[in-house]
Amino acid sequence: MREDNQMLVITHLSQLLDLVTGIGGFIVPLILWLTQKDKVAGMDFHGKMIINFQISMFIYGLICVPLIFLFGLGFIGLIGIAIIMLVLPIVNAIKVSNGEIPNYPLTIEIIK
Repeated sequence: MREDNQMLVITHLSQLLDLVTGIGGFIVPLILWLTQKDKVAGMDFHGKMIINFQISMFIYGLICVPLIFLFGLGFIGLIGIAIIMLVLPIVNAIKVSNGEIPNYPLTIEIIK
């Protein structure tokens, strides 16, 4: 296995494709994780973390949709999710480039 922090940074930043394509932020990290997990040191850990984060944000988004009808609380939740999905990949990519361990709070551990 080789150490490749740039590939890990790209994997974290590829989540931002959600803002452009809608689903690319899930597909691209998934493909990078599945193809590189045996070649790049740490890719398995980071890939699982990213996929769990993406699935968790999708679940939270689904929960917010019916809450839209309850005094508009769902809109606040969706705005919060959008901000989290914009900020956390950038912050964690910077952490990875500095050799630190990234953290995605509020993530449900689905893939172990």
